[in-house]
Amino acid sequence: MGAYAAAYERSIADPTRFWGLAARDVRWLVPPDRVLDDGAPPFYRWFTGGELNTCDNALDRHVEEGRGEQPALIYDSPVTGTVRTYSYRELTELVARFAGALRDLGVDRGDRVVIYLPMIPEAVIAMLACARLGAVHSVVFGGFAANELAVRIDDARPKVVVSASCGIEGSRIVPYKPLLDQALELASHKVDRCVIRQRPQLHADLVRPRDTDWDEAVAGAEPAECVPVAATDPLYILYTSGTTGRPKGVVRDNGGHAVALRWSMENVYGVGPGDVFWAASDVGWVVGHSYIVYGPLLTGCTTVLYEGKPVGTPDAGAFWRVAAQHRVKALFTAPTAIRAIKKEDPEGALLAGHDLSSMDTLFLAGERTDPDTYHWATRVLGKPVVDHWWQTESGWPIVANPRGLEPMEIKPGSPSVPVPGYDVRVLGPDGAPVPPGTDGDIVLRLPLPPGNLSTLWQDDERFVESYLTRHPGHYLTGDGGRIDEDGYVWVMGRTDDVINVAGHRLSTGTMEEVIAAHPAVAECAVIGVADELKGQVPRGFVVLKSGVDTDPAALRDELVAMVRGQIGPVAAFKEVAVVPALPKTRSGKILRGVMRGIADGRDVPVPSTIEDPSVLDDLRPILRSG
Repeated sequence: MGAYAAAYERSIADPTRFWGLAARDVRWLVPPDRVLDDGAPPFYRWFTGGELNTCDNALDRHVEEGRGEQPALIYDSPVTGTVRTYSYRELTELVARFAGALRDLGVDRGDRVVIYLPMIPEAVIAMLACARLGAVHSVVFGGFAANELAVRIDDARPKVVVSASCGIEGSRIVPYKPLLDQALELASHKVDRCVIRQRPQLHADLVRPRDTDWDEAVAGAEPAECVPVAATDPLYILYTSGTTGRPKGVVRDNGGHAVALRWSMENVYGVGPGDVFWAASDVGWVVGHSYIVYGPLLTGCTTVLYEGKPVGTPDAGAFWRVAAQHRVKALFTAPTAIRAIKKEDPEGALLAGHDLSSMDTLFLAGERTDPDTYHWATRVLGKPVVDHWWQTESGWPIVANPRGLEPMEIKPGSPSVPVPGYDVRVLGPDGAPVPPGTDGDIVLRLPLPPGNLSTLWQDDERFVESYLTRHPGHYLTGDGGRIDEDGYVWVMGRTDDVINVAGHRLSTGTMEEVIAAHPAVAECAVIGVADELKGQVPRGFVVLKSGVDTDPAALRDELVAMVRGQIGPVAAFKEVAVVPALPKTRSGKILRGVMRGIADGRDVPVPSTIEDPSVLDDLRPILRSG
């Protein structure tokens, strides 16, 4: 039995022993009484009775164990022309000082702090400062619309909001302070104090005495020590991206989170203390929480904080420059980023001159990695390209190729195998397991492993209703797919992306996989739209690679033939439109649900997470013309 199979079997058969051993890599102030507390299902708790501090594990312990002078954080900002490195000792001192400033503003253990910052070091410092005090941070993506920020303020009810004068999107300055001021006016919960980081690109007007300048706040503060918290105490609240209406605040605990992330860094990502890890995401998303801030620092790695884009800052070689310059061992980004790079530089010419010998692996997640993107990245990089799958709710990978534990065969289109701790099943509409190779609901048998959401913020009932009701005893991921004969999981997209064509259930993700393989296509989306005869029919939208000049009608005929050839006439795939761009969230997810609603003639809300509303405006006539 291989290392992966043995570890997976142990984790499912005896999770208490498996995670009890993993917990030895965390510094406990009080050891836990129980590893798994299953006394009140479906609310399972990990490491009850234990006390620790997440900031202590991420910073202080490394300084005490001799890593004080090692780089902890590299801030690389092509939009400001800045590269700065912070050692573990320096970062610890900055975090302790800002924690003292928050304490002076009345922040105590259990209080909430909303963080509304761009990709600057102060975002990392503020998160860790909250953890140091035992406060609960809620990071809201910088530049979110005022109403969305207000809704989150009302839900989290913070004592303090930490923000900045502006963010920078490419060459565009985004003033944050007016958005914050408007949100505070809209919110029914009144925030007494705000801390504002003034950036040189734009000075914000402060509202005294509510607003305090960051530099002024830390200048008079005494460094704060780490506050012990219970393993089951919340570390943060993170609202799921694309939320409309009442927000859904995922709650992450301290103990299980630290154990799971520490384990994942070495076993999934194959990195250890001293290695450089770069997650090219944003601290506003779960990837930023788990793998820009906490995972690498809990492990003693050097983490990269990148304020830029995959293309345009300055070009499609930006990622390769950063990876080479900082000797990155593992790069983690979204397939959308790679497709954007591929679109601008289809031959990978901008790799020239960048020494990527330090880089072992490219990890992709956030949406499904289509085989064409996988093959392109593998070809131009000459490195293993590893798709993996997880969610805001899980906080760390559910299905992955465990590169540190035992590298597995890569099957393009599959994120590989269930990660130890996750009992992944595929169930049919009746709740019964389906045979291998058969599509159904992907679920996780309870209990979920450490690090997953413990509930929704102050809404246990909604937690049960949203995730635990459809298939009792299981967590509903909301994704559909299958498990093949070899145990590989194939995630084909959200279950609402399964369309019903004349009684046949078909995955739009499978159609996208076929279309993406065409050499002219940079990226694509397939949606199901209402049809009087068949119930639903698929419509495709494709973005061409840079420099490609092709006849749209001829391309449509080729793509239709490909889908018919690989899926069959039953797909009823006949419509394809060539478009300049696809509407996406800032985290890179294509807004298929919004596109489908517009095509069906419904008045659908556009989430504030949309990256560029003009893309959707341009697409509306095409969607409605169908």
